[in-house]
Amino acid sequence: MRREGSALSGAATVMAKELADNLSSTRMRLLELLIFVSGAGAVYATIGSVKDLAGLVGEDQFIFLRIFTTAKEPLPSFVAFLGFLIPIVSIALGFDAVNSEFSNRTMSRILAQPIYRDALLFGKFMSGLVTLAVVLAALWIFVTGLGILMLGVPPGTNEVVRGFAFLVAAIAYGAVWLALAMLFSIVFRSSATAALASLAVWLLFAFFWQMVVPLITLAIAPPDMFDPMSQLATINVGMGISRISPNTLFGEATQAFLNPETRSLGPVLASQMQGADRGAPLPFDQSLMLVWPQMTGMIASVIVLFTIAYIAFQRQEVRA
Repeated sequence: MRREGSALSGAATVMAKELADNLSSTRMRLLELLIFVSGAGAVYATIGSVKDLAGLVGEDQFIFLRIFTTAKEPLPSFVAFLGFLIPIVSIALGFDAVNSEFSNRTMSRILAQPIYRDALLFGKFMSGLVTLAVVLAALWIFVTGLGILMLGVPPGTNEVVRGFAFLVAAIAYGAVWLALAMLFSIVFRSSATAALASLAVWLLFAFFWQMVVPLITLAIAPPDMFDPMSQLATINVGMGISRISPNTLFGEATQAFLNPETRSLGPVLASQMQGADRGAPLPFDQSLMLVWPQMTGMIASVIVLFTIAYIAFQRQEVRA
């Protein structure tokens, strides 16, 4: 029991120190500036399109959510910006979290104090996660305030709840990449190698995964052109493989939270749509049930990656 209390207090100490370093570092300030400028630019360009859309379709009870999802050429939507920038920020927070201590020859000194390895690793991970959450929460509040100022209408309760759920999904998405970067920071003693490995995995899922998925799907479950059920099974297998990617999970969660009209994230048979009002938005609890597997998948990925990193760190030699 005494060891557990010491470990928790050590984790809090490490977290406070690392959090202060993260929030005051030049690298983090540059990343924050990049996120805020990109996000504000995307939203500012989008709001004019949202106003035009509101004038075309009349009164829209979810017009405020369109700020996050509407794109205006040549800029992508705010959600697309976050899907691209969140992994970069997470990787920047985690790629040298552990191996920098070895490079600076401070790891043995830290562990010579009454701080256990699990407390050190947990404190570093939580400091990165809190830093990411603070940046995303500040950006979310900033975008919401900008939308209120320029649209002239406040968001409804349902829109605020959905927007907050989107914020939670974005933090979970960032936590996956943070855990991956910390794992590579433990496996590779070189910070440059850890950063390149993390970016390589991100590039795979961000740009090449959708090209690989059809090849894997056809190898596992080739469709029968004369059997509709076989074709449906192939589609389901392909969607399951594509959901290995955190980008896919985050995209589907975002779609359900910010587009209340979304009623399904997979193929739907005509018989399943009988009696359904296709234009009616789903209540928030139904949208949450729709993306509960995606949210669970991202959280489970964080736990698995952190567990692997913990085991690898426990087996490392830390003596100078």
